[in-house]
Amino acid sequence: MTDPIVAIETDKGTIKIQVHQTEAPITANNFLDLVEKGFYNGLNFHRYEPGFCIQGGCPTGSGTGGYTDPASGKKRNIKLEVKSHLKHDSAGVVAMARSNDPDSASSQFYITLGPANFLDMDYAVFGKVIEGDGVFMQLRKGDKMNKVSVVQAAVK
Repeated sequence: MTDPIVAIETDKGTIKIQVHQTEAPITANNFLDLVEKGFYNGLNFHRYEPGFCIQGGCPTGSGTGGYTDPASGKKRNIKLEVKSHLKHDSAGVVAMARSNDPDSASSQFYITLGPANFLDMDYAVFGKVIEGDGVFMQLRKGDKMNKVSVVQAAVK
C-alpha cells in the first residue's frame, strides 16, 4: 500500500506530507478526516520554536484548542499511538501535539525543525515531509495554512 500525501499550502509555499496511514492508522486517520472536513483551512501556526518545531491545528490559535464535532458538540481526542521505528530523528517529522494526558491529542500537529529524539515513544509520529523542506523551515508563528488537502489518495 502507498500511503496518502497531504499538501499544506501557505504564503511561503507548499509542503507535502506522506501520511503514515499504514503504520499509524489511528493518528493518520484522525488527521486525514480533519483534512477532508477542511478543518485546517485558514488556521495559523501558533507556535514556533527555533531548531525544534512549528506547530498548528489549534482552532483558537492559542495552543489550547482541539477539534469539536459540530453535530454532537463532543470534543475528539485520540489514543496515543507510538511505534518504536517511527522516530523524531530529523527535520520534517510530523507528529501530534497533546497535553500531559497521553490520550489527549486532537487536531494540533507539529513539524520538527531538527532531530527531537527525546519525544520518541511519547508523541505519535504519523508523517514525514517529502517536499517543501525550505518552506516549513521558513514558517513562523502566525503564518497561515491557506488550504490543506489530500493530493494523492492511498493506493492499495
